Amino acid sequence: MVFSEEILVGKLLVNMRIIGGKFKGKSIEFLRTNKTRPLKDSVKENIFNIIAHSNFVDIRLNGSSVLDAYSGVGSFGLECLSRGANFVTFVERDIDAMSTLEKNISNLKIKNQSKLINGPIENFCHNINSRFDIFFFDPPFADKSFIENVKILKREKNFKKKNLVIIHREKSSKDNFDKVLKVFIVRNYGRSKLIFAKFI
Repeated sequence: MVFSEEILVGKLLVNMRIIGGKFKGKSIEFLRTNKTRPLKDSVKENIFNIIAHSNFVDIRLNGSSVLDAYSGVGSFGLECLSRGANFVTFVERDIDAMSTLEKNISNLKIKNQSKLINGPIENFCHNINSRFDIFFFDPPFADKSFIENVKILKREKNFKKKNLVIIHREKSSKDNFDKVLKVFIVRNYGRSKLIFAKFI
C-alpha cells in the first residue's frame, strides 16, 4: 500500500490509493481513528477477484447499484465506481469519516454517481426506497447488531433478484445468517473473514 501520513486535529490522516479500474492509482484519504479501520488492499483485491471470476457470483459489477453500509471513507464503494458500478449509496454515522468521504467523492468528480447518508444504518434501513445489486457490510468487529439491519433489508425486499452480499468480519466471529442469507463462500485473510452470500 502506498500512503503518506499527517496529523490532523489529533487524528491520523492516511492517503491511500484506488487499486483498480479507471481511477487506479488516484489517492483517497482515510482518517484512521479508533472508530474506523482500513480495508487492506490485499483483502479488497480478493473481493473484486471473486466478484469477477467466481462461478457462484451471477451478477457483474459493471452497471450495478451498490450499498456500501458502514462505509467509513468509502474505500469499497469508490473502488466499485472505479471498476464500473453505476451508482453507490454510502451510509456512515461518523461525521469525520463522512467529511473525508465527501472530499474523496469531490476529488474523483463522481458526485452524480453517489449518494451520501450520514447517520446510523438502522435509520436508513427503515426509510429506504431503492433496490441494490451488491451490498457491502463492514461493521465494527465488535458489532453484533448489524445482522438485524441485514434482516430489515431482506424484509423490505431492498435487493434485486440477482444480488450479492459481502460481509467483512473478524475471523473468529460466529454470526448466524439462517433464513436471511445463503452463504456460498467464506475466505479468511489474516484477522479478517469475508463472507459472500445472497438474500434468500
